[in-house]
Amino acid sequence: MQRLARPMIEISVVVPTFNRMAQLKRTLEALACQSFPAERFEVVVVSDGSTDGTNPYLASLRLPFRLVPVFQQNGGVAAARNAGFQHAAANLILFIDDDVVPDASLVEEHVKSHATYGGGAVVIGPMLTPTDCRLSPWVKWEQDHLEEYYHAMLTQRWPVTPRMFYTGNTSLDRDLLARSGGFGASFRRAEDVELAYRMHDLGARFYFNPGARSLHYAERKFESWMGIAYAYGVNDVLFTTQKGQSWLLPEILGEFHKRNPLVRALVRVCLDRPFLGSSATAVLRAVLHVSERIRQERASSLACSGIYNLRYFQGICDQLGGRTAFYEAVRKAKLV
Repeated sequence: MQRLARPMIEISVVVPTFNRMAQLKRTLEALACQSFPAERFEVVVVSDGSTDGTNPYLASLRLPFRLVPVFQQNGGVAAARNAGFQHAAANLILFIDDDVVPDASLVEEHVKSHATYGGGAVVIGPMLTPTDCRLSPWVKWEQDHLEEYYHAMLTQRWPVTPRMFYTGNTSLDRDLLARSGGFGASFRRAEDVELAYRMHDLGARFYFNPGARSLHYAERKFESWMGIAYAYGVNDVLFTTQKGQSWLLPEILGEFHKRNPLVRALVRVCLDRPFLGSSATAVLRAVLHVSERIRQERASSLACSGIYNLRYFQGICDQLGGRTAFYEAVRKAKLV
């Protein structure tokens, strides 16, 4: 009797994880309920040095799709994503994060997008704010900004660019990843955007699919959130000066003039002045907590914006060499 051929794996879902077993369970449960046939996709979970029971949990799982657990020493999310796509069976790779819960049609939507757009396409899906939990105010501020970006791309007010490439919900060809050299493991933040710039230089085209939906159950400590803002500022200078993206910093500093006047004033007073900067951050954090208690979302958002921008531009300032160099770069950007 002739054996039936095993269906070909059409798409590999890559999920990096580190000590988030509870969140990972929720992600995998949602992937088990996809509309796309389970025998036609696999899930590669890379445990990046987890010590919370994730590894034995993955080793014991039985799911409707093929699960490929990969265990490695902790090397950061970039190294984990690289290991994930290298263990993948399909040419089409879908990256999601372990705090993302995909809609039932997520995998199907990504597959359909690539059938429409062809080779060289990078497809970005939205990570929406869940309504069944209360996010910390700084995470909610991040989510609100993400949803503004999604609306701007959907209405074609903003083009879909490499700067929108966040690997919590995005798909692309493995060949494109390999040709670009994969994620830069030296970057602990903005490693996805840095990769996107390199892929764009190779001719990649970026698309937004609002139907490839997911919910983003983000959790982040306040200090970690401030550290991310600072790291993004540092990395934007490095991308400009060392990674061939000479247009990036002038564009960012040109946008500085369009920021909220209160944010610009805060940066002008506090930038590269540690005592003033830490004092302003402490005051804004107090405003943030009070406004959250009395449900003043506008005040909470302004406080988050002030803190984030102060740390972000301080990162740029430090990497450029100080306040004078920063404002000279701002002046030149304004003249362009």
